[in-house]
Amino acid sequence: MGIEHLPESSGVDISVVSPVYKGEHTVGLLVESLSDYLPQICSSHEIVLVEDGSSEESWQAVLKACEGRSNVRALKLSRNFGQHYAVTAGLEHARGNTIVIMDCDLQDRPESIGMLYEEVKKGYHVVFTKRKKRRHSFLKSLFSVIYNRAFTIFSGSEYSIDYNSLVMMTSKAKEAFMRIKDQDRLYIQLLKWIGFRSTEVIVEHEQRAGGKSTYSFARLLKIAIQGWTFHSDRLLRYSIYFGFGLSGLSFLSGLLIIYRYFAHGFLPGWPSLFLTVLFSTGVLLISIGITGIYIGKIFIQVKDRPLYIIEEKVHIK
Repeated sequence: MGIEHLPESSGVDISVVSPVYKGEHTVGLLVESLSDYLPQICSSHEIVLVEDGSSEESWQAVLKACEGRSNVRALKLSRNFGQHYAVTAGLEHARGNTIVIMDCDLQDRPESIGMLYEEVKKGYHVVFTKRKKRRHSFLKSLFSVIYNRAFTIFSGSEYSIDYNSLVMMTSKAKEAFMRIKDQDRLYIQLLKWIGFRSTEVIVEHEQRAGGKSTYSFARLLKIAIQGWTFHSDRLLRYSIYFGFGLSGLSFLSGLLIIYRYFAHGFLPGWPSLFLTVLFSTGVLLISIGITGIYIGKIFIQVKDRPLYIIEEKVHIK
């Protein structure tokens, strides 16, 4: 047991930040469940809903959830910026001494928040969660395993596919997180990067309360590439190593061809030459593409655009 610790009071014990995307079927259930449970573990709480520019039906459901509840606050982003940017918007407006990031699909139960809160009381500034059992299809689970291995290789950092989106942090950790202005934002990795004392809690991963996942294969692939490249330049260095290896192989092949020419005479073989040129061109294009990704990231970062734009606010000054 560590020393019991909580940040200085700001009047709100726990803030729950929930990004909402096509949440018309779940956001009402989320607010009701949190409103029933949170008073059991703290004296004051608030819920910050961030509608990520999905649909009018989703925003109307958020407005309905705010009716008659002054502690349910909401933001509507001007367009779909993405989950991690919506989380950043919610964190900026969260007033709690302790903040929880929680998806609106209720795959993480509100009752799990109590376990995380106990860890914060022990002195931890960030509490991550891992899934006890994944509720995804076999194909999605397979792609998660592949992503995990690729992330470890390309970024140089360990990452477990079992990490969950449910995270709790203190206001001190939140302030450090908000100082990071990177356009590439994967909040779990950024919370690991800030380096405060952290721990992990195992939680149940439930079925979705309604609707279906909005993450298509193309969207997941985009996030995967973002995760591989925002953490380090290792992918660039790998392309250089691969280029040197290919050059060395070509040199050795040239020596073999010269030897066979003098030993056995000229051996025609334009198909092998064609395949060699085609392979080399593919390697060059891959290397140029990798370089282009990093140059594109620099271009986006130096423009210094806001991470998100808020269109409407409810119960927020």
